[in-house]
Amino acid sequence: MSKVPLTVVGAETLRKELHNLKTVERPWVINAISEARAQGDLSENAEYEAAKEKQSFVEGRIIELEFKLGSAQIIDPKTLNADGRCVFGSTVILEDTQSGDVVTYQIVGEDESDIKQRKISIKSPIARALIGKSSGDVAEVQAPGGVREYEVVEVQYI
Repeated sequence: MSKVPLTVVGAETLRKELHNLKTVERPWVINAISEARAQGDLSENAEYEAAKEKQSFVEGRIIELEFKLGSAQIIDPKTLNADGRCVFGSTVILEDTQSGDVVTYQIVGEDESDIKQRKISIKSPIARALIGKSSGDVAEVQAPGGVREYEVVEVQYI
């Protein structure tokens, strides 16, 4: 079984979602199904069909989260000692060598990635290009508009 890399924050987020699904969503769906059944003919009951679909989604997501948490390799960026290199969990300050724009990203697991929060997936092209790089190194990233170059300004473990 392969390990699913997660930061401490990402693992806690998945645990909260799992708890919500089991304690709030699942009971709500069970109640909605019983109310829809009480209405009679199930063959033409849209509420029943919608509740069954929701139940299928909830149960599937519970299984998925339990698997991911069960096979998680939880990494705390604060305890990393990577000698200033970009690794999973690190926060990287980059400068676009063409435009001079400076951006900051944290390299996280797939389930944690959120570009609005500046968290990029370990499997993204930019994260793959950054892994192993240190301050001062230049990473070439294949982007839809062509190759982009980013200079690593600083690597942080926060």
